[in-house]
Amino acid sequence: MSLTKKQFDLLSTLATAKEKLSQRQLCEKCGHSLGTVNKVIKELTDLDYIKDGEVTDKGFDALEPYRAKRAIFIAAGFGSRMVPVTLNTPKPLIRVNGKRIIDTLLDACLEAGISEIYIVRGYLAEQFDQLLYKYPMIKFLENPSYNEANNISSAVVARYLLQNAYVFESDLIISNPSIITKYHYQSDVLGIWKDRTDDWVLDVDKDGNVCEEKVGGTNTYQMVGVYYWNALDGAKLAEHIMEAFMQPGGKERYWETVPNQVYKGQYKIQVRPCREEDIVEIDTFRELKAIDKTYDV
Repeated sequence: MSLTKKQFDLLSTLATAKEKLSQRQLCEKCGHSLGTVNKVIKELTDLDYIKDGEVTDKGFDALEPYRAKRAIFIAAGFGSRMVPVTLNTPKPLIRVNGKRIIDTLLDACLEAGISEIYIVRGYLAEQFDQLLYKYPMIKFLENPSYNEANNISSAVVARYLLQNAYVFESDLIISNPSIITKYHYQSDVLGIWKDRTDDWVLDVDKDGNVCEEKVGGTNTYQMVGVYYWNALDGAKLAEHIMEAFMQPGGKERYWETVPNQVYKGQYKIQVRPCREEDIVEIDTFRELKAIDKTYDV
């Protein structure tokens, strides 16, 4: 039996809470009125999904189709805008204030209970082996085309793993791990609200679903390279990525343009808002120096 969105909101909140929540606390965390929370609690209790404010085994079973089961990291590229530090080190392994960039993402996944982790590597691939000392659960996928194609080539390599999966760009530093969540009602992408930006943006419809991806805009969401794909969309995307890759000019595409542009309208992707202080993308060596002064020499 599928959950309604309101049932999902309450059940997933209760399932991931570190302490027992009152109904008013549930209202605050879920964004629903007290009347709605009372009604949905009764529904979930009648279904035997919760009892005395706690999720039952049956409730966890009901949440299982919505659980993030794996994480895929796109980490094969050279990182030309980060030269000179990327001449000898892959961008995700660069240390920022003493910690590797990719570690913040890996730690957030583990905190959310996601331990099936794949890294698609290419440039200086053997250097990623160092991660196994701290993260022995990692499995590596090799991208032999990283030097002759855009990041869609990494998505092609990982395409059969996209169901119930996070897909991360690997040059992001997370300061708020809670933005990586264990349960998702539908496919989604992180976005930061901007009054104006020249970066990649996602315009949304009245329900918060992506309706357009483009470069630059006003009163829109700046795209953050953290996508989640549910089982249905992940299976569909596996076929669409390969089809787009094989098209004329397909090797030059960014992988996320496949659902948002090439097959626009065939996916329902919710923008999940986050704050600028939650996560930062380091694109250039100048940005790296601004964050970590040890590089400013």
